Amino acid sequence: MIKKTVGLLAIASLVMTVSCKENASSKVEASNVEVADARDQAAGEIPVMTFTEKEFDFGTIKEGDKVEHVFTFTNTGKADLVIVDAKGSCGCTVPVFKKEPIKPGETSEMKVSFDSNGKPGAQQKSVNITANTASGNELLTIRAQVTPKAGGIGAAK
Repeated sequence: MIKKTVGLLAIASLVMTVSCKENASSKVEASNVEVADARDQAAGEIPVMTFTEKEFDFGTIKEGDKVEHVFTFTNTGKADLVIVDAKGSCGCTVPVFKKEPIKPGETSEMKVSFDSNGKPGAQQKSVNITANTASGNELLTIRAQVTPKAGGIGAAK
């Protein structure tokens, strides 16, 4: 398990190094995560992200709408939870999250925004969360049925 964690942290560090724009992961010290993670796992204490929901359907929206949903979760584990990174499956899906460690028992939020511009039809997008949990990642999913703009691709004739 420690090899998996170290490998995950190495990948997260590489992603932070090659990223062109500043993102939330640049605010997290990977070395701090590695030390804390190794210590906590050795003691059998790991954080657990328990979400109230992992999927959300916006229903029918108009192309060009920018919508957002807040996913709420609690650290139900026995160690501080550190979110190293969170990435949307495309540039139209943007997660925002707390950069500081989340203590055991503490509740936090991840806001996910979706820009439907140029995305007519049925849409399903995901957010991949990299954290110091046992699995190393969590997945959130959003859906929407996007009504095309008049005269746009996929619009009714």
